[in-house]
Amino acid sequence: MRKLLLPFLLALLALSATSFTTGTSDNASDDNAIQWLSWEEAMTKQEKQPKAIMVFVHTKWCGWCDRMKKSTFSEPHLIDYINKNFYAVSLDAEQKEAIKFKDEVYKFVNKGRRGYHEFASKITSGRLSYPTTVFLDKDLEVLQPIPGYQKAEVFEKIVTYFGGDFYRNTPWEKYEKSYVPMPRKQLISD
Repeated sequence: MRKLLLPFLLALLALSATSFTTGTSDNASDDNAIQWLSWEEAMTKQEKQPKAIMVFVHTKWCGWCDRMKKSTFSEPHLIDYINKNFYAVSLDAEQKEAIKFKDEVYKFVNKGRRGYHEFASKITSGRLSYPTTVFLDKDLEVLQPIPGYQKAEVFEKIVTYFGGDFYRNTPWEKYEKSYVPMPRKQLISD
């Protein structure tokens, strides 16, 4: 029995290992998913066609990050809105690869048990909590880091505030009080 179990477990492990994604543009052709990019991919697209950027700062061990990906970021109306209005970047705050931003190179800092990436610290104003969603304008200026897990209904207000450029002329408190959720059929692609 043990002789049969080991090959079965190895085959199962090999099959499951091929099904994991890296969080970059692996799902870019899937209309039912956010088109997550790496920072480098977003910068390449930004050079050709400037667009606002939404950075989802997370770690591999963060349960609330996974929950937000599986709940909030799986809502069809939010997927459509984000894909239309932003380059969506998935940033592992503990990644080892260097990131170039505005002619500076940011690196991983080996500190404590895990360490952190300088770029994650830069765009979150040094407040590393996971998840954090950071919005940047077309000129790559950080508009606002939003820390914590956000339910879909709350995140809809936030993403439309930045995606619709309301942040330019309307204080958040006024926008939030007057916000009327868009009908779902208007948010979903035709």
